[in-house]
Amino acid sequence: MARPASGFTSALLSYLCEGLDALIVAGIPAFNEERTIARVVLEASRHVDKVVVVDDGSKDMTGEIAEKLGAVVIKHERNMGKGEAFRSIFTAARELGADILVTLDADGQHDPRQIPSVVKPVEDGAADVAVGSRYFGGLKAGDMPTYRRIGLEAIDSFTRRALHLVVRDTQSGFRAYSKNAIWKLLPTERNIAVDSELLLRAAREGLSFAEVPVNVAYKGLERTSKHNPIYHSLQIISGVLKFISMKHPLIFYGLPGAAFVVLGVVFGMRAAELYTTTQYFSVGFTLLSAIFIITGLLLFFVAVILFILITALREQR
Repeated sequence: MARPASGFTSALLSYLCEGLDALIVAGIPAFNEERTIARVVLEASRHVDKVVVVDDGSKDMTGEIAEKLGAVVIKHERNMGKGEAFRSIFTAARELGADILVTLDADGQHDPRQIPSVVKPVEDGAADVAVGSRYFGGLKAGDMPTYRRIGLEAIDSFTRRALHLVVRDTQSGFRAYSKNAIWKLLPTERNIAVDSELLLRAAREGLSFAEVPVNVAYKGLERTSKHNPIYHSLQIISGVLKFISMKHPLIFYGLPGAAFVVLGVVFGMRAAELYTTTQYFSVGFTLLSAIFIITGLLLFFVAVILFILITALREQR
């Protein structure tokens, strides 16, 4: 009689253990990706429990294809940007009760077969945010066009230094997030700067990071690129500068404001000196003095107001 009881107990424990498995959700932002979305969804579904595709205003069959293949499709009526797509993904992950969220691109750059590798540090409890990095054995010089590689390295370096991040590949969208991260991170950026924003928010929340080597495919994707790399770089830089201004408003606005006031005083003194020595009223120096002083005072007031508002918001948390 012991064997049946043992078998029943094993089956029950197995069932209970299966019920305790982490719910892994894949989030895929997509815009006009009907050529690649099917393969990405099918491959991703082999490694996760649920696939969520955000059809960000596509004019082709992206959403319909993903839905036919079993993905949960969130439709944006118009193209709202990568940041809004990620906001929808994080919201959906919360509603689904996801324990782990893994994000990847819909254009085929990221290999869904590497999802287990990216998820592993989060699954093992070693990190709250795992980044699929192109710098740890994954990025080969011949894989990425030279201008893109140089631009990416420059943006990554700027973002790391400006935001004091430990992650090397700051612009990788191939990431895994723990349940803790899913509930603490909800992006507000609407454009591609969302990748930097999520890392900054994670760092502020004290979340832990890990980087995992991944391969990224670029061959054959250049002709289908829908974005201007220079415009994207400017979006990222402007986003990073905005994050810095919100983090240190007194420094970001106050120091330039003080410098403008000093310049205004210098031009004003020069105008006064000319008038006292030659009786010549310099309209140019006077205007420059007024412009610099007014601009400096405005920047200073902005710095103080933002500092008060941000401090009050932080104290309410």
